[in-house]
Amino acid sequence: MLYRKFANQIESFLRQHPNKILLVNGARQIGKSYLIRYVGKKLFKNYIEINLKSDQEGKQLFAKVTTTEDFYLLLGAIAGDKLDTKQNTLVFLDEIQSYPHLMTMLKFLNQEERYTYIASGSQLGIALAQTASVPLGSITVEEMYPLDFEEFLLAMDCSQETIDSVRQKLLNRETLSESLHNYLLQQFKLYLLVGGLPEAVKQFKESRNIAQVRTIQKDIYNLYRIDASQYDEEKKLVIRKVYDLIPSNMENKKKRIVVRNIEETKGHKQFSDYAAEFEYLTNSGIALPVLAISNPKFPLLESESKNLLKLYLNDVGLLTYLLYDRNIQAVMGDENSVNLGAVYESVVAQELHAHGFALHYYDNKQRGEVDFLTDDYDHLSVLPIEVKSGKDYKTHSALDNFLRTPDYHIDRAVVLSNNQTIYEEQGVSYLPIYYTLCLQRNTAAPDSLIIPEVSLKIE
Repeated sequence: MLYRKFANQIESFLRQHPNKILLVNGARQIGKSYLIRYVGKKLFKNYIEINLKSDQEGKQLFAKVTTTEDFYLLLGAIAGDKLDTKQNTLVFLDEIQSYPHLMTMLKFLNQEERYTYIASGSQLGIALAQTASVPLGSITVEEMYPLDFEEFLLAMDCSQETIDSVRQKLLNRETLSESLHNYLLQQFKLYLLVGGLPEAVKQFKESRNIAQVRTIQKDIYNLYRIDASQYDEEKKLVIRKVYDLIPSNMENKKKRIVVRNIEETKGHKQFSDYAAEFEYLTNSGIALPVLAISNPKFPLLESESKNLLKLYLNDVGLLTYLLYDRNIQAVMGDENSVNLGAVYESVVAQELHAHGFALHYYDNKQRGEVDFLTDDYDHLSVLPIEVKSGKDYKTHSALDNFLRTPDYHIDRAVVLSNNQTIYEEQGVSYLPIYYTLCLQRNTAAPDSLIIPEVSLKIE
């Protein structure tokens, strides 16, 4: 079994026996059901799993359930021999977005406390928006993502001790040895190819065959496209078009969504006309939204531009499949003809998102564009992050302009690249790209990076 950090979150929640129901949200094929099943069977004597999407596509037994009594009768008919008490019986409602009316019923199921419940879905954001009465006081929604780079390292048999020592080296501002640097950089590039979708990671671990990995990624990418047709008959083609445009947008200089490219409208439609399509892609977890900030003042939420948006695929392996197919040299071989900038940006977006950060970027006509911005709660300021895939990692005019702007009150920044050495120069901390695994939220100060000596408290 692949190690997943989220398993600890599920287990901790269920062990505490809170008076709430956990809803696990996330894209399809990221391992939600497998993980819940694993933890549920581990903790409960009686485990019942109901796939509501399969029910919707088949017998539709739960389609007309309108009361908790109806629900209990049907549950008893399906798994009566496994129903006992709340303490030893877990009912897992998988793909609950298939029946929005059951979302409302969760409040009453929770209040009656006959059994313990957990639910999951791939489009919970959309389902909650369509639910007449959202049971806010009765549910806790947690997001799950594909494997991050640290989980990928563990899957590739890198020890936790090694990862912990790498973190400590960063805290001490110590550059890694050449051999350890080369190992981590190679693993990082493998992560660019394989990504974090569990089925792809398992296949690569077992076979080391990238062709078989690409077949899995192709199937999942097509599944995501097909899912769009189940959302809205009128909008499905536009949703697919926006989704298909993501890789080509990444190759553009600005990388953001350009409305005229969606339907070749030539000015007849505005950004707001596609709000529902963007919402579907981001709420279903298959695309990551990055909002523009033109005036980077803390907190960033106050300066978001809703009409300037970048979309990244939720998994970097899908992107490298679309861009390079089976040619691994494009990523592994440092080919001069290949610009990996879009790929490196995508993986950093994926890592920041998985570690709980809201995604923003800096966009200013006069001063240029910076890849990512995060709130620095420790200093009530903003931390810019620039991502470089080539050897010119010290060339970053937009970042320099950003730091030289007195009104912004920002004197710290991070540049991530392939360079081995950790050092600081004129307020910029230069870190190897694999240190994305250390960019994570501090529970004591949300959205702070847990690498204070390097990025947030530069002396």
